[in-house]
Amino acid sequence: MRNKILNLIILLFCSLCFSQKEITWQDLSKVNFEDKYFPAYGDYFLYPEFLPSVKALEGKLITIKGYFLNIDSESNLYILSKGPMSSCYFCGQGGPETAVELQFMNKQKFKTDNIVAITGILKLNKDDIEHFNYILTECKGKLIK
Repeated sequence: MRNKILNLIILLFCSLCFSQKEITWQDLSKVNFEDKYFPAYGDYFLYPEFLPSVKALEGKLITIKGYFLNIDSESNLYILSKGPMSSCYFCGQGGPETAVELQFMNKQKFKTDNIVAITGILKLNKDDIEHFNYILTECKGKLIK
């Protein structure tokens, strides 16, 4: 009987270790930006300084809800945005912290402005200006609305 209880405790502990954490856009807003010059591009770009609460999420399996933006389906460029396409980061309605680059294993069938829940591994990006500051890899999505 004691072995069964011990096995149950171990199983519960392991499931907690590997479960995803649902986060909100408020969680991703814990970042400061400063202008930084990138000599290779001859221009200034916003450079992130992630606060400790965001750094703690790096490499973790997370889930976040937002608006799906199909930027270029041919090259599998998808974005999750805090707001719909008409008020997204590209339209000047928010900062870089309001958008997450999505790297799916397969081509997606979601449509622009679908509300979705995306689960993936969070990668924080400070230096590669060809990509977003927040990247979710190994993504899976679920249509909400």
